[in-house]
Amino acid sequence: MRSGLGSHRLPHRRFVGIVAGMGRMRIGDMPYYMKLGKMPKKRHTQFRRPDGALYSEELFGTEGFVGPSSILYHIHPPTQVTGWKKLYSTKVEYVEQDVMRMRHVKSQNFKKHGDPVEGRVVIFGNSDVEMSICQPDKQMEYHFKNGQGDECLFIHFGSGTVYSMFGTLKFGKKDYIILPKGTIYKIVFDERPDDGSDDEEYGGFSKGDMPLGKFVCFETCNASHFLPPPRYISKKTAQFLEHAPYCERDLRVPFEDEDHPLAYDEKGDFEVRIKALNSVHSYTYPYHPLEVVGWDGCYYPYCFNIHDFAPITGQLHMPPPIHQTFEGHNFVICSFCPRALDFHPNAIPVPYNHSNIDSDEIMYYVEGNYKARRGISQGSISVHPQGIPHGPHPGTVEASLGKKWTDEMAVMCDTFRPMFPTKACLELDDPHYPESWRQDHFAPDEVRSAQGQETSPDAPINTWD
Repeated sequence: MRSGLGSHRLPHRRFVGIVAGMGRMRIGDMPYYMKLGKMPKKRHTQFRRPDGALYSEELFGTEGFVGPSSILYHIHPPTQVTGWKKLYSTKVEYVEQDVMRMRHVKSQNFKKHGDPVEGRVVIFGNSDVEMSICQPDKQMEYHFKNGQGDECLFIHFGSGTVYSMFGTLKFGKKDYIILPKGTIYKIVFDERPDDGSDDEEYGGFSKGDMPLGKFVCFETCNASHFLPPPRYISKKTAQFLEHAPYCERDLRVPFEDEDHPLAYDEKGDFEVRIKALNSVHSYTYPYHPLEVVGWDGCYYPYCFNIHDFAPITGQLHMPPPIHQTFEGHNFVICSFCPRALDFHPNAIPVPYNHSNIDSDEIMYYVEGNYKARRGISQGSISVHPQGIPHGPHPGTVEASLGKKWTDEMAVMCDTFRPMFPTKACLELDDPHYPESWRQDHFAPDEVRSAQGQETSPDAPINTWD
């Protein structure tokens, strides 16, 4: 699925400001400059509507006036809102904050609930980032703005449309959707057929169990933004460099066309829910909230499909940073994708045992052959906290020797601060997972998979660590 073909793209630009990077402060690089719709030749000049009144210009920016920004032109003044009231608290309560153990969270058992915003249930988090799961059973009947943090959605199952103040995004299975802080949007999932013909496409889940789809949401909690790693970006032009595993062409940006207008010039009472101060508040707009007639800048939502990530491989096993896709302050998001394995004749394709003593590692398993991990299947979430060594399950090292390919796919979040579970997480927790490393490793003449099954030399192997 490739949307946005009608959007106007211009050369990448750099906006200089202080943005939080992984464990350090750095210059902010947002998606390249683009513009969409109508606007005057010069910013901050008169731009009139057909009836002679002025359009309302808005600087939509970050970090005061020195961060990435866009300039929007509204039909109506964006300040005309009324009827504000608090709906519910979003403050997260964490449990077992003094417990350090490896975890296996079975999100396969997560039940359908709410809409694409209300239905998000936080399972892990800290003061930098929250991770939630959503399996909605109804569509949104309002527009939403997160005034508290950026959102990075990973769509595991389902497809649909994001209608935003910046234009339209079409999304599908295995898409990342980056929704910058302050963006007004509405997510509409495509409806599933009633005959069960798409059950396989939805991981074997029927429409009754998964009415619309399923996604993982990462949300920043420390005022940082989801950005590409700085090593992928030119310091002179902010262009993606040749060694980066993805580039500008892979980002799908907002578009408009006859069926998906940029601006909806409608009056009435429209609800916009705004998340701020650890609560969701309801506001009433006397006009349609998506009424921007044009905008330009480097601050806007976009989609990126995980299959467009070009994995980096080497002669010997490469460390997880080669899979890095995005980052915020004190955490990174990585994409583990199907790829060729190490080509040294004596290479061990699965990871070495390691103690990443500064990071918690959370892995969401998307698809692949999970025989390298006992009990792991599509939708599983493994958590390996800082301070405890982890590595391949018994039997997987010998079983991996000689393998040339892995069909694994996973999304990983590594954090510098400990990630704490919630009560909802404990309801999905597998208490036996920490015991799965206790048995001895197999000898070379007992090459078996972790589940004790024979492993064909031609079959792909996973490198789950």
